[in-house]
Amino acid sequence: MIKKLLFILLPLILSAQINLPLSTKQLLVVNSPELNSTTASLQAYERRKGKWYKVFDAIKVNLGRNGLAWSSQNLIKDSNEELKYEGDGKAPAGLFTLSGFFGYDKQDFKFPYQRLSSSDICVDDSDSLYYNKLLQTQDFSRYKSYEKMKRDDILYELGIFVDYNTQGLKKRGSCIFIHIQRAESSPTSGCTSMQKEKLLKLMNWLEISKKPMLLQLPRTRFLLIAPRLGLK
Repeated sequence: MIKKLLFILLPLILSAQINLPLSTKQLLVVNSPELNSTTASLQAYERRKGKWYKVFDAIKVNLGRNGLAWSSQNLIKDSNEELKYEGDGKAPAGLFTLSGFFGYDKQDFKFPYQRLSSSDICVDDSDSLYYNKLLQTQDFSRYKSYEKMKRDDILYELGIFVDYNTQGLKKRGSCIFIHIQRAESSPTSGCTSMQKEKLLKLMNWLEISKKPMLLQLPRTRFLLIAPRLGLK
């Protein structure tokens, strides 16, 4: 009887903790086969007249080298599932705002765009006051650990800022983006990556006025909450 009640109540509990604002008209949904999967499927949705509709074909994406781990800001995990930590090689699971784009060259999007330079870094030292912050600096020695945003490869030639751990909670993870993949089925350190042409297509479609968000979950969890959120 208790198990039956939990089966009925669990989707309600989970969907209550995934709150999609009515102002959000665009949604990227990433669902992976398992929590530890390194590849997943991304489906874009647009809300029209209160209903969600799929946009484009599903896109294959890469996750962290150790799969997904739950964000403490979006806690819908089971008791035995792990939270995300700095350096765990896992992409964050949960619901996140997409706040801006970045890249190496001049671009024209319906979104705030930052053209990266050699002075742009993202601080991943959890002891720093600037943890999980994007900064411009000429004195790199001031920061114990950081990631250069304008790289020697194409990974950040185009990318989307994911608002993960915006409070800068110590050791909870930093510098989370959607960016160009290194190679087919090549996992990341904790971001979500895909083919360049697929990413560019998404970025040309996304509009800041539609307040887009990223929902990233293992498939079993997505299937539980999808009906309550009106997603198919």
